[in-house]
Amino acid sequence: MQLKDISPDAVVYYSIGPFDLNATIVFTWGIMALLVITSMIVTANLSTTGKMGRLQNMLEIIVQGMRDQIREISGGQEPGIYLPFIGTLFLFILVSNILAVVPGFQPPTASLSTTAALAVCVFLAVFIYGIAKQGVAGYFKHYLKPTPIMLPFNIIGEFSRTLALAVRLFGNMMSGVKIAGILLIVVPLIFPVVMQVLGLLTGVIQAYIFAVLAMVYIASATRTHMESQQKAEAQEQGESDNG
Repeated sequence: MQLKDISPDAVVYYSIGPFDLNATIVFTWGIMALLVITSMIVTANLSTTGKMGRLQNMLEIIVQGMRDQIREISGGQEPGIYLPFIGTLFLFILVSNILAVVPGFQPPTASLSTTAALAVCVFLAVFIYGIAKQGVAGYFKHYLKPTPIMLPFNIIGEFSRTLALAVRLFGNMMSGVKIAGILLIVVPLIFPVVMQVLGLLTGVIQAYIFAVLAMVYIASATRTHMESQQKAEAQEQGESDNG
C-alpha cells in the first residue's frame, strides 16, 4: 500500500519550491467554498412572514436542532454565542465525510493535519470562551482544583483530550475509506455498496460526536461561572423572600 493510499496529504497536484498543493488543501478549500456558496443561496431570500421555501425550512430545522443540542449540553446556557463555532465545525466535518462517497474525492478529515487543526481550534475555543465567561483569574483557577497538586495533571488532561479529538476523527475516517477501497477491489459488487452506506452513517456520527465533544469541553470551562451566578441569584431571591 502506497503512502498516497493512506493520507490525502501525499496526493500532490502542484509544487512550488517547498510548498506542495496537495489533496488536503484543495478539497478543504473546496468544501469551504461549497459551504459559503450554499449559505449565500439559502439565505438570499429569507422570509419572516408568509410562506417559507423548502431551503429556509431545512435551514431553520438544522439551526434549531443545533441550538437545542448546545443548550442541552451546556446546561441551559444561551446557545447563540456558541452556535457559529460549533455549527461550522459540524457542517465542515459532515460535508467532508459525506462527500467521501464521491469517486476521486479525498476527504480532508482522513488527514491527520486537518483533524489536528480542528482539534487545536477547539483547544483555543475552550480558553477563549472560558476566559470570556470567568475572566483570566477565574478560568485558570480551575486548574488548581481540587488541590494545587493537580495542576500538572489538569494541564496534561487539556493536551491529551485535544490529541484524542484529532486521532479519533482521523482514525475513523481513514479506516472507513480504506476498508471500502479494499472491498471494492476484492468484491466489486455488493459489499462496497454496503460499506459506502455504512461510511455515510459513520461520517454523520463522527461529525456529531466531534461537535458534541467540542461543546462539552467548552461547557466545562464556562459552566462554573454559570453555576456560581445561579447560586448568587438563588441567594438573592432567598434573601428577598425572607425580607
